[in-house]
Amino acid sequence: MGKIGLIVKREFSTRVRKKTFIILTILGPILSAAVFVVPAYIATLPGDEKMITVLDESLLMDFDKGNEEIKLRYLPPQKFNLEQARAFSEKEQDYAFLHVPRSSGGDPDWLARNIKVYRAGDLSMGVQSYLEKRLEKYLQNEKLKASGVSPEIVARTKTQVNLRTINTKEGTETENATFLKMGIGYVAAFLIYMFVFLYGSQVMRGVIEEKTNRIVEVMVSSVKPLELMTGKILGIALVALLQFTIWVGFGALLYFLSVSVFLGDALDPEKIAAGAQSASSSRALDIFKSLSTINFPLLLGVFLFYFVVGYLLYASLFAGLASVVDKESDAGQFTFPVSLPLILAIIVLFRAVDDPNGALAFWFSLVPFTSPVIMLARIPFGVPGWELVLSMSLLLLTFVGGLWVAAKIYRTGILMYGKKPKFTELFKWLRHKTT
Repeated sequence: MGKIGLIVKREFSTRVRKKTFIILTILGPILSAAVFVVPAYIATLPGDEKMITVLDESLLMDFDKGNEEIKLRYLPPQKFNLEQARAFSEKEQDYAFLHVPRSSGGDPDWLARNIKVYRAGDLSMGVQSYLEKRLEKYLQNEKLKASGVSPEIVARTKTQVNLRTINTKEGTETENATFLKMGIGYVAAFLIYMFVFLYGSQVMRGVIEEKTNRIVEVMVSSVKPLELMTGKILGIALVALLQFTIWVGFGALLYFLSVSVFLGDALDPEKIAAGAQSASSSRALDIFKSLSTINFPLLLGVFLFYFVVGYLLYASLFAGLASVVDKESDAGQFTFPVSLPLILAIIVLFRAVDDPNGALAFWFSLVPFTSPVIMLARIPFGVPGWELVLSMSLLLLTFVGGLWVAAKIYRTGILMYGKKPKFTELFKWLRHKTT
């Protein structure tokens, strides 16, 4: 055990002193937030203005002007035919040209089949969707008029319903926080995925680097291969836990600062009694109440368990398979099959946060190779205790089995050079007795 401790100490001290560790520890939360915030912000940015010339021979569109991104310019059908209108649009270098033909019978269904958009290139999905929705609205109005129903009356009858969902679980009634739970579950699951891949790949690169530099030949003369592999895995695990602890502390500090800044007015007893809270303060208080329905201590404890055990499982397999190759470029053949369950878990993740109690989420949260990701997505919604215990137990058992398999492969592969073994040879190594 003393030799393993020395290896753990060496791996830990070597990695925490690197500039990359310090930079990633500082910038990690910012970069993680950027992964979610930046795409959402980019989606809100207006696109380039697109001018579309319209020849509306049926006078269907009521001179719709478009929106901030899509501008519609109408040509009078009394002065332009189809060829002239298309030539005008090409001369003006418009984004596209829309033609609504004249329907002599006034048949909206005939119009729906014969409206065309001309463009020298592919049409943007956003533009196509906008034009289709607007045209559907106008054609619907034409059908209503033909049936003797006023479109204005139909428009006034439309009513928007915003459901207040009440969670009655465990005999109490609380406002549902589905959207927040989905967000927290998705972020927690994605962080597990990122951490396991990040630190598992560090183990893999470390094993390959030591083997390539022949350092491992010196080390195995003093320690057993299993001790060397275990020490490396545990050393990097401590690095990950240190980094995670710093991030959790930073997140907790940010949370309490946010509460004091944004909820200072909302939590003022005098203003609550007088009903003098601002709309923004009231909304912030609603969000805070929704967050209070989530069991964060349980979420943090489960996160730590699945992160540590999930990392140990994948890191041991990565270490064992990395030991059979001489350079990192050759490792993909062996590590890709091991990585597939994690990739599959990310695909299932979107379904799991949408339906956390569904059959798909349930089974994938029990399968040990996907449970670290999928179970984290379900935890904010509440998971029965027996499911959580069963999932954890299966993961622990699989880790023990995975460590045994990895140790068998590592013991033989770490001192082999040159020829890459095939999968059939790896299975033969598993039958070798440990000396």
